[in-house]
Amino acid sequence: MAVYNAPLTDMRFILTDVFKAHEFWQNNDNLSHVDMETVDMILEEMAKLSKNVLLPINRSGDEEGATYQGDGVVTTPKGFKEAYQQYAESGWVGLGGNPEYGGQGFPKMVTMLTEEMLFTTNQSFTLYPNLTVGATLCLNAAGSEEQKQTYLEKMYSGEWSGTMCLTEPHAGTDLGIIKTKAIPNDDGSYNISGTKIFITGGEHDLTDNIIHLVLAKTPDAPEGSKGISLFVVPKFLVNVDGSVGERNTLSAGSIEHKMGIKASATCVMNFDDAKGWMVGAENTGLSSMFIMMNYERVTMGLQGLGGTELAYQNAALYAYERGQGRSDTQLQSPEKPADAIVHHADVRRMLLNAKANAEASRCFAMYVAKQLDTEKFSTDPEAAQAAAARVALLTPIAKAFLTDKALEATIDCQQVFGGHGYVREWGMEQIVRDTRIAQIYEGANGIQALDLLGRKVARNDGKYITHFLGEIRDYVSAMQADHGIKQATLNAADTVEELTKTVLTNIGSRKNEINGCAVDYMHAVGYLCYSYMFALMVEAANGKDGEFYTNKAKLADYFVGRVLPRIDAHAQMVKAGSDPMMNFDLDYFNVPAS
Repeated sequence: MAVYNAPLTDMRFILTDVFKAHEFWQNNDNLSHVDMETVDMILEEMAKLSKNVLLPINRSGDEEGATYQGDGVVTTPKGFKEAYQQYAESGWVGLGGNPEYGGQGFPKMVTMLTEEMLFTTNQSFTLYPNLTVGATLCLNAAGSEEQKQTYLEKMYSGEWSGTMCLTEPHAGTDLGIIKTKAIPNDDGSYNISGTKIFITGGEHDLTDNIIHLVLAKTPDAPEGSKGISLFVVPKFLVNVDGSVGERNTLSAGSIEHKMGIKASATCVMNFDDAKGWMVGAENTGLSSMFIMMNYERVTMGLQGLGGTELAYQNAALYAYERGQGRSDTQLQSPEKPADAIVHHADVRRMLLNAKANAEASRCFAMYVAKQLDTEKFSTDPEAAQAAAARVALLTPIAKAFLTDKALEATIDCQQVFGGHGYVREWGMEQIVRDTRIAQIYEGANGIQALDLLGRKVARNDGKYITHFLGEIRDYVSAMQADHGIKQATLNAADTVEELTKTVLTNIGSRKNEINGCAVDYMHAVGYLCYSYMFALMVEAANGKDGEFYTNKAKLADYFVGRVLPRIDAHAQMVKAGSDPMMNFDLDYFNVPAS
């Protein structure tokens, strides 16, 4: 079985030393109830649950998988029901929920750390409560008071779960062409009919009820995405007294057989005149659903972080124990036939790639979490507005860059194992397979890059990115630490500024420029973000005694010398523009069907 020890020291360093969470909470009237002693207890308890309950069923869950029994019945692997019951009874589902409806009201800066531990130890399991949390966010923000009273408490308690039903067989990224219909009834309800695919947790045996949030179109809806409405459609109708009533006319038609996250039931859901109720105003469904989707996109970055952390810990342990060859410098273990591979520079390269990614990812996720908490809880309208702009800019990076780098990190760690990394019993190939999906769902990473460059940069003429670059330069210029990360980050900021000007200049004459350059632009900005995070960590560690703090500076040295130079390659590809890929005739890609 894989090993895992929650990196609580690193988590506390990020929370307290880097972002000074206690001061942030105490200076905000809406968060002053949060104290570090309680947060420490939360982190300690989640560390135990994730290691002792979820990690032991990770591999067995992958091997057994979720099972479609026929007639719409889906079962989860052995141990999942018991683990979920323990998870729910401990109050974890409602940790960040609205206290008015039974939630505990903790900020994202806390819940992101618990989510990291969950994703590290069992990605499949985590998706079930994770989708529920996203659904509660949507209902809390856009639902009526009656809907909140009906659903939120039971969802926070874990008695009921939630999903989001967007994708259809013919409509993924382009949701404006969905075909699911919502026909109004005289009693204010709607009959929902259509088929949705790729529905995480669409059917399972973990909860008494499943609350589906479904995108559909009313009869007179406008064309395209402007005509989408959102509906709450429970698996079982809810009686007036809040109890579970009769079965709604919806069911799982099948589940997908996937590359990874096999214990997570990914369902085809059929709605056959199922009773539903509109959430929010008509034709505002997409904006309401994006409340949930933006949360999920940030959380997918945490899935990538979890995969990286688990892969690193197991690869580092293996590198300590596996003897192969001799060190290039001197004998390290003369009493043994070979030295441990951790002495080889190339093995350290792979381990440090993963370690640098994990620490930068965690710091960046906490940075975004702080912006989310400022947007949600701040009593200063200007501060909340500025945080909202920063969240808008960074959400696609949190999703796409973190998961792209995570797959690289898990593959590096798999490579440390050599042939054993390819064999199931060592667990590394499962980490790679499970982490791979994070680049695809909740908006594929190419779409995230288009969102960053097209909407968040080009559409407002670079305003968001310019403000962010100003923040980075102001902070780095004022650093007290004497470290190469300072100049490296300033240089990276100059690179991103130049690229932004180049793209904004070229899009007037090159129609494909945004689409052709978006991914490389996103990666360039991502490396800048990581560099900024290492600057924050180096400054927080500056002047403090102990190997833990010294190693922060050493890891930043590695990042500056061996990782950050990649920004230059992406910059050159952005400058090359879209012409090298668009100069081919269409027939070049025409492969005969038979």
